[in-house]
Amino acid sequence: MTGPCRRAGGWYDSRMTPSHQGSFRLFQFSGINVYLHWSWFLVAMLEISSRSSRYSSPVWNLVEYLTLFGLVLLHEFGHALACRQVGGRADLIVLWPLGGVAYVSPPPRPGATLWSIAAGPLVNVALFVLFGLVAILDQRWGWATVNPNAHAFLRDAALMNLGLLIFNILPIYPLDGGQILRSLLWFPLGRARSLLAASVVGLLGVGLVIAVAVLQQSIWMGLIAGFILLNCWGGLQEARSLARIAAAPRHEGFACPACQTAPPVGALWRCGQCRQSFDIFATGHCPHCGAQYDVINCPECGRAHPISAWVVPPGASPSG
Repeated sequence: MTGPCRRAGGWYDSRMTPSHQGSFRLFQFSGINVYLHWSWFLVAMLEISSRSSRYSSPVWNLVEYLTLFGLVLLHEFGHALACRQVGGRADLIVLWPLGGVAYVSPPPRPGATLWSIAAGPLVNVALFVLFGLVAILDQRWGWATVNPNAHAFLRDAALMNLGLLIFNILPIYPLDGGQILRSLLWFPLGRARSLLAASVVGLLGVGLVIAVAVLQQSIWMGLIAGFILLNCWGGLQEARSLARIAAAPRHEGFACPACQTAPPVGALWRCGQCRQSFDIFATGHCPHCGAQYDVINCPECGRAHPISAWVVPPGASPSG
């Protein structure tokens, strides 16, 4: 939300907000900005220099490492483009030493969230098929003897893609598999309970990740375990917040034009200018900085509508 006026009333979301501090922009594609964190270079130098020499030239080590992040980037673009396809917001991807993060905000519907998350691993599935076709050509043309460097590179790239696919579909929140599990549970359990269940499963799964980190004495797996643990805890807190919102009283005389749900009462909208929370249906503007809002996002379906469209006509009854 930019500009001094004509803002959309932003629904409060306790999830991680887009941030690229310590990063610089690489490029923009289809309106999606790709940033790279400065620490990537430090880790890249350590990783490339410590890799065993399977190639006749160290240049291939560099190419292999860049390919890994190329696969990660394609995976993240799968998330971002799918999110946009269902009407969500996705304009930032950040690459860092442990992988990448696509900051996506799909509409708060289980189907939209499921597609936005599942599209990332599906990119790796498509690449798995592509690598299989290349392997057939590799065998037919005898690259193992004609060009052993290319043969080893293609083999390792295929294994990296398969490893990314398997790791990401583990049902551990907030990995893709955990978020897919949450989206599937959303249909029968609802928004809050599905997140609670996925976070609990994630907490159980993080124990497995910690065990692997200890057995392999891997610092990177330890960092990933810490990342998962923090996000699972955040998921639990968000689930509790969503449950309180679901039980909150509703504003009479207002309803979302799309889903016909009455908005909850409370300071549940956040000002895009001063970042303070307030009840937009009680004030019509931000009471902290005076910012005016002409459009309001629905906390149930995620769609935005003019304030006037929320007014319930006489005789109509919104759903609660």
